Amino acid sequence: MIGYLKGVPISCAPDSTLLDVGGVGYTVQTSLSTYYEIDNKGSGAEVGLFIHTHMRESEISLYGFWTEHEKTLFEQLIAVSGIGPKMARVILSGVAPEELVSALAAGDAARLTAIPGIGKKTAERMVVELRDRVKKLGLAAGPSVQPSDTDVVSALLNLGYKQAVADRAVAAARRELPQAEFHELLRASLKGLSRA
Repeated sequence: MIGYLKGVPISCAPDSTLLDVGGVGYTVQTSLSTYYEIDNKGSGAEVGLFIHTHMRESEISLYGFWTEHEKTLFEQLIAVSGIGPKMARVILSGVAPEELVSALAAGDAARLTAIPGIGKKTAERMVVELRDRVKKLGLAAGPSVQPSDTDVVSALLNLGYKQAVADRAVAAARRELPQAEFHELLRASLKGLSRA
């Protein structure tokens, strides 16, 4: 199973990217948010994508995501009955991951029906099946945490820290390092927790 690919995009469209990885071209299906990130990097720039490998009898499809957070959401979506990989990609193209998590956590089916292709029944099923799951996985951010920091909070939860403790640690680290990327912010959060 392919879990991550790093390479140079040969061609890039809103729904897929042809990625050159060491001379081998991989067609990777992407959401709009991932497409915009790839496009922002500019022509010839190396990019890394978190990959979900979807296997069926007749084909193997690769779905690529700019963040591990978005990949996790995608995998939660395809676990919902009636939602396949293509529909999950459309959902993640129609709403930002943080907004999707907020809508699911709040049980806001009306917000979900605003996504193209999502009817009332599908939206309600998403809420029923994913509401508690996104909270348990730590995908729902606390109010003091910026949406971009949910990946760091999730990493801390996976390490065994409680939600409130993780939220506070990430918020404190973000105040100290307003421009920090994921790894730098995670290190700072862990350093703060070790001092506490």
